[in-house]
This record gives sequence, structure tokens and C-alpha cells, in this order.
Amino acid sequence: MAAEDVLILAIESSCDETAAAVVRNGREVLSDVIFSQVALHTQYGGVVPEIASRKHIEKINPVIEEALKEAKTSLRDLSAIAVTYGPGLVGALLVGVSAAKAISFAAGLPLIGIHHIEGHISANYIEHHDLEPPYLCLVVSGGHTHLVAVRRYGEYEVVGRTRDDAAGEAFDKVARAIGLGYPGGPKIDRISKEGKPDAIPFPRAKVDASPYDFSFSGLKSAVLNYLNSCRMNRFPVRAADVAASFQKAVVDVLAQRSMEAVHAYGLDCFALAGGVASNTSLRKTLEECCARENVRFFCPSPRYCTDNAAMIGAAGYYEFLRGTRSGYELNAVPNLKLGRSYPE
Repeated sequence: MAAEDVLILAIESSCDETAAAVVRNGREVLSDVIFSQVALHTQYGGVVPEIASRKHIEKINPVIEEALKEAKTSLRDLSAIAVTYGPGLVGALLVGVSAAKAISFAAGLPLIGIHHIEGHISANYIEHHDLEPPYLCLVVSGGHTHLVAVRRYGEYEVVGRTRDDAAGEAFDKVARAIGLGYPGGPKIDRISKEGKPDAIPFPRAKVDASPYDFSFSGLKSAVLNYLNSCRMNRFPVRAADVAASFQKAVVDVLAQRSMEAVHAYGLDCFALAGGVASNTSLRKTLEECCARENVRFFCPSPRYCTDNAAMIGAAGYYEFLRGTRSGYELNAVPNLKLGRSYPE
């Protein structure tokens, strides 16, 4: 390791993945270990917070030890500890934050609290070394749908957000309604390939006076009403057509708002992030939109779209360079907001 290298041990435990990674200089992943609880929560149809927290407690130390071993790194080699402290499930967050504070104190290393959405945005730096601010980023996940203007490293302006359900949440609820189960996003993506995206005219909502905001609760209700109507009238329901039509409605809105915002803010670079960024239709549509508009398009590989610690390490590197340091009073903030003042 060169003397000027910055090695970040990153920890992520905001939902149902226990993850740790070692990242060098913000862009090189030396290790990325993830213990997923998806199989555990599938039987309940969604994440059970208490179960998630208990499993994090069980797995956090082995995952961290494996990340250090895989990176061939010891605590003596590290520059800092970065950890997600919000938003997310409070019990799950507390496990990661507590582990990070303990390691920071024991090893005498700086502690850096990271916003979960900042991590998702920073996932793009891992595979796209030519990506630099300013750019617009669409973050789409189970809990968040944000359009973020990334002004500089670590400086963000939220220009659009969902007013109700996040896109990923809508995917899960619709998947459950048509009998696909949890997790809904990948299952709708898969079955949609067998359906007709224009079979059912589901609505595309607009938010008055907020051109870059999103609303998916009306779309979700329209799908549920359609299904109920079919059942009451004994009409056959083709799940693939429902899934494809619903998915197209979501993708159309996300793509339209994104392209409008990227032009309004005078940017020629667009990035996609978050768990729903794995959706093949969304990736393809946004890539095509950006190509037509002569806008550079970036998106992480599916591994870095879902929750992982490597993205927290990437974000932690740039916060480390900015001089960001957290005290041992750092606590979990389940409803942590993204956005910092940007000097014009």
C-alpha cells in the first residue's frame, strides 16, 4: 500500500443485509462481504425489523472479520471507519453504528457517519472512474425515490422525491397483489418479459407545482382496483400483462422526470442508483433516453445496486477527504434527510 493511499473499512446494516467492505481511495474495492437475509424474510412477505436486527447482531463480527481477511488488511492499515447511520430500520442501523464506534475507539481510527442514499449515489464511482460531479442521479429503491443534483463530492441538492410510496415499495405491493411474493422487484422484472406493456392503461401521476416529484400510490391503487374488478366480474387476470403494464407506467414516469430535470439543471451527465436500478427495463429506457439527449449515462452493475458496504466505503473516502468526522455520540437516525447547503 502506498503511503498516500486511503483505506476505508465500511459497514452497512440499514435493512436486511449485513455488509462490510474495504475500499481503497474511493474507487478500488479490496473486499465486499454481504450476508443477505432475503430468504429469511421471504416467508413473512417482507422484512421483519426485529428479526433483521437480531440477525445483524449474530453476523456483524464475522462479516467484518471476513472483509478484513479478504482484503489482506489489518486494523493498523486502515485510515478510517465509515458506517451507515441512516435512514433505515433503527434497530438494524444501531448494530452497524455500535460496531463501527467500537472499532474506531479500540483502533484509534476516525469515524465517519454516512447517509445511505449518499452510499447508493457513490456506488457509481466504483466501476466508473471517469464519473465526477456535477451530475444528476436518480436513486430508486424500496424506501426511496430521489432525484439528486450532485454538485460536488459530498454536496447534494434533492430536486425531486416521492410524495408517498417509493418505486420499490410499489413494486413489492403490486407483486404481492398478483401473487408473485417477496421480493417483488426482481419477480415483476422477470415476468414482465412475458407480458404486454401496453395491455392495461395504468395512470402516470404528476405532482402539481413540483415537476420533478413522484407519486406512486395512485398507480398502486389503480392496479389493485383493476385486479378487484376482474375478480368481481370473473374476468381472467394475466399476471404478466399486469406486471408489464405496471412496470412500464413506473419506468415512463421515472425516465420523463429524470430527463426534464437533467435539462433544467443544465447537466450533461446522468447516473442511476439504488436497488430498483437493477430493473432491466428501467436501465434500458434511461440509457436510450440519455443517448437520444446526448447525455452521458452511468449505472452500477446489479451487485452494487442493492445494499452493500463497498458503496459506503466509496462515499466514506470523499467524506474523509472533506474532513468529515463523527464523534462517539453518533446515533442511528432512521429518517435521516439527504441534502446539504450548496454555496452558489
